[in-house]
Amino acid sequence: MIFSDQHRELQRTVQNFVQQEINPNVAEWEKAGRFPIHEIFQQLANLGLLGISKSTDFGGLGLDFSYETVFLEELGSAHCGGVPLSISVQTSMCTPALANFGSQDLKEQFLIPAVSGEMIGAIAVSEPGAGSDVASIKTTAKCDGDDYVINGSKMWITNAPCADFFCTLVNTSEGKAHSNKSLVIIPAKTPGVRIGEKLDKLGMRSSETAPIFFDNVRVPKHFRIGDEGAGFLLQMLQFQEERLAGAALNLKGLEHCVTSTIDYVRERHAFKAPLIDNQTIHFALAEMQTEVECLRSLTWRAVEAYVAGEDVTTLASMAKLKAGRLSRSIPDQCLQFWGGMGYIEETVINRAYRDSRLTAIGGGADEVMLGIICKLMGILPSKRKPTA
Repeated sequence: MIFSDQHRELQRTVQNFVQQEINPNVAEWEKAGRFPIHEIFQQLANLGLLGISKSTDFGGLGLDFSYETVFLEELGSAHCGGVPLSISVQTSMCTPALANFGSQDLKEQFLIPAVSGEMIGAIAVSEPGAGSDVASIKTTAKCDGDDYVINGSKMWITNAPCADFFCTLVNTSEGKAHSNKSLVIIPAKTPGVRIGEKLDKLGMRSSETAPIFFDNVRVPKHFRIGDEGAGFLLQMLQFQEERLAGAALNLKGLEHCVTSTIDYVRERHAFKAPLIDNQTIHFALAEMQTEVECLRSLTWRAVEAYVAGEDVTTLASMAKLKAGRLSRSIPDQCLQFWGGMGYIEETVINRAYRDSRLTAIGGGADEVMLGIICKLMGILPSKRKPTA
């Protein structure tokens, strides 16, 4: 993709923000297990970065998703995964369906404040028994006059402890799993909403994650996004942006794994020679950088197609799959070259090893991406009905 001057200017803006406002504070935020999310979101909003691809009618910049991808790629140069993850939840996970299919009233109540940094959002889909298997969610929303009464729980919800609203997938009928679901906005302060204890995670430590419990939570039906029963489809469409975001967010982080390892093995000597002189090491680093460039090309090809209005389910799934694979192999191999120093908590490679592991799980596990790709290639075996 050829960048315009506007792309380049946005790129510089995000680079400066990450270098000045995020990276100097990462060590402190990681230790605390949280970052000043309201302050950071407000600073991003002031720069127009929380609504890059959202309509100008609702406070956004009205640009296409290629500009959002520039933002996400540069955001990935943060020296941790948690802060970029929390930000991308706001921009690419809990607001796309609201922006594309929400009513005027719903956008005014929740999208405008999300773009302006006044409200923090979260996406509430996963449950204890339904992670990547979205069709198996159990949370229900029963009709009661003009309201829904919601019962159930959600698990592993990024931003939950500080969120103002949840874009929530619920079952609104007893019908088939792919046509009985709806996306509903649930304000966090609604009676019956309870946020569980923060989860102690392997990585992404500066982002706050917790379960959510819904006990007879009553919300008006007009808080539903789109038609009743269309929730599964809308969430699948929303996943396209989430998965492209997941791939884009990893590019600079994976690149930093490689460049920081190059710096380390140049300085580290063993057997009277720099480690980088070992062919095993410099060949491996060249291979890793090649893989990152392949992921970048695939991601941007998918983004171009998405901007052109094409269905990018296959390409987005492939990009997400490749990002998940590389987010395991590259940090692991780089950590090996760091040796004992790579095992020390505060090193950048140690944090990358912990944080990037989520890529192969969140937003659809690698195995789910493979299933989607196989299905669209026409090579997924059909389910056989059991014989009597």
